[in-house]
Amino acid sequence: MGDIIISIDEISKIFLKTAQQTLETLTKQEVAYSKTIQKTPKVSMKPDLTCFVQFNGDYNGLVVMNFSEDAALEIYNSYMKAMGMPKEELVSTISSPEVTDTIGELTNQLMGQLTKDIEGQYELNADFGQPKALTLNSSITLVIDSDYGENRRLSFKIGNYSFRIEIAMEHAEFVII
Repeated sequence: MGDIIISIDEISKIFLKTAQQTLETLTKQEVAYSKTIQKTPKVSMKPDLTCFVQFNGDYNGLVVMNFSEDAALEIYNSYMKAMGMPKEELVSTISSPEVTDTIGELTNQLMGQLTKDIEGQYELNADFGQPKALTLNSSITLVIDSDYGENRRLSFKIGNYSFRIEIAMEHAEFVII
């Protein structure tokens, strides 16, 4: 029999590197991550800005990206400047549709790269829906009508600002043969 790996832990490791590389490429900013992956009892959407997307296929789950106002604006500003937008045309509040649209688009690109990286490593594939980004005043704990019994939290930093990615997945083991 081959090596057994808990899928969410392996996907979390891939997610750390993929998120770092993708966000650095898109924002032209250094992105750091904690080498500690947290096992959590639940997944929550947290203020100030959150973006979530479900994925289904050979592995199934949910990704929630949680940003403080400062982290969301840092990512938005860096991305838009990297795309050539003049500083004076940037919005300054996370309630602006431009910010939520940008975070949704970055999440879409990140998920596309993540599923590609997982397929490259494990020959497994999953599709994901359209990411939904919204601003929140208080936390919302998600009760998912599925068997997503495994939850992990990944911590990142861009500039001086922290943000987190939470992953919920069904319990599955990858058996490498």
